[in-house]
Amino acid sequence: TPASGLATGVLANTPAFHAYKSSNSNLSDDVASKISIDTELFDSDGKYDAGNYRFTPTVAGKYFVYSQVNLSCNAGEQYHFGAIIIYKNGSEYSRNVIDPNNNSAGKHNLVTPSIGMIIDFNTTDYVEIYAIADVGSGTPNVTGDGSASQTFFGAYRIIGA
Repeated sequence: TPASGLATGVLANTPAFHAYKSSNSNLSDDVASKISIDTELFDSDGKYDAGNYRFTPTVAGKYFVYSQVNLSCNAGEQYHFGAIIIYKNGSEYSRNVIDPNNNSAGKHNLVTPSIGMIIDFNTTDYVEIYAIADVGSGTPNVTGDGSASQTFFGAYRIIGA
């Protein structure tokens, strides 16, 4: 509305949400795993399912989807490969990879891949975030905390159907 400065109706960027991971969790080494992004910072229309870690907007259109996953391993271990993956309707849609392998000058025990892209949704489409972490030894994990700045997932509508 003009008085409030907020767009409504067809110009509104909703549904929209931003959620984050509230605590650390382990991953299986070198296996694509769904990331448990469990705490909503906001959810305009109640379309993010924090129990199943998925966004189902139910409103057709183009959406900007973004995420970051903070992958870590024990001190002295080294990442061979880290990836963040957007899954749409249960299948891989897009991925971004960080590959610090063969870094003999020093060990990387933290990688933070991020991703953002525009995706077309119909009324039944949904997206989830997965990650892969391959370490030389030990158990990789996903870092989360109450700051909402380490591992997060969000989306908002940019254009109607």
